[in-house]
Amino acid sequence: MRARHHGIVVGVTSPLDDPTFRESVGRELVRFADLQRRRLAEVDDEVAGLVDAAADFVGGGKLLRPLFCYAGWLIGGGAPDDARIARAASAFEWLQGSALVHDDLMDGSDTRRGRPSVHRAFEQTHRNEGRVGDPERFGEQVAVLLGDLLLSWADDVIRSVPQDADWHLTGALAYWNLAKSEVIAGQYLDIVAQTRDRLDADDALRVVRFKSAKYTVERPLHIGAALAGASPELIEGLSAVALPLGEAFQLRDDVLGVFGDPATTGKPTGDDLREGKRTVLIARAAERSDARRLFSLLGRDDTVEELTALIDESGARADVEAEIGRLEARSDAALAALGDHAVAILGPLARATTRRVR
Repeated sequence: MRARHHGIVVGVTSPLDDPTFRESVGRELVRFADLQRRRLAEVDDEVAGLVDAAADFVGGGKLLRPLFCYAGWLIGGGAPDDARIARAASAFEWLQGSALVHDDLMDGSDTRRGRPSVHRAFEQTHRNEGRVGDPERFGEQVAVLLGDLLLSWADDVIRSVPQDADWHLTGALAYWNLAKSEVIAGQYLDIVAQTRDRLDADDALRVVRFKSAKYTVERPLHIGAALAGASPELIEGLSAVALPLGEAFQLRDDVLGVFGDPATTGKPTGDDLREGKRTVLIARAAERSDARRLFSLLGRDDTVEELTALIDESGARADVEAEIGRLEARSDAALAALGDHAVAILGPLARATTRRVR
């Protein structure tokens, strides 16, 4: 272990600059998938395809949530060379995978990270193998099951880490359980929003907060810090950093969903517009332009270019970029209040989160 000074690990760097941790998380994902493959092979060889799809789906992610969990661990005084934190943090990739599989299904998304989404991939498998029944229905059913399986695995992973007096699992599990419930609540708010004949920016921000901000940044930080035995005061300080940062993260995602380069994002340009997503970006555009015209263009395949131009010309994109900047400033101020140690660990990761291109 590294030397400690007054409960703080000396000489640590940002998780963003630690390839060893990323590699450790990757190995944990492979290890757990291999374990499940052996276990489920006893059920039927057919199930191996489901396990392979699960393992493939979580591969190649940005690992943002594990990195924030590791940052919380380090800020809370955890040792950087404790192998248990990589295993615990890897649970967030299974949780994220579950949310994305179900999200793609509900949105009718065709691709994810440049590849067919899970329901589309299994739909194609059905066709390729000449199976009987409805290929689309089959793909949808498998996606529901796969998302449920990934959620179950996430729980298995975080609860299976070996414990001792330096591993504070009970406190961390309280935040873990909140994270699971909050992301589902946020997803529900999102689909409810699609059924309303109005769009309010505050409502859209509430969706952002619970569907993305909390389980992307706040809860991973909380869980990492709690595992290290952090004080309630530190947990509260991390929330002050995390909530504006997580909101800025999702607003960046909204901008990339409309204006991002598909070669980089892995999704077609304007996919959010085709899917009719009621994002903060859309809410701002509705405030600044002809809302009736905007909503008549939203959710269609043939109006993406026109709608993109309308959003840009309305000033909504500039508004959201300005809001990202304000949220960054709030997060930076809260981080500075935690001291130089926290700034060194979390600062580079925070900036990469809001200024990314994918």
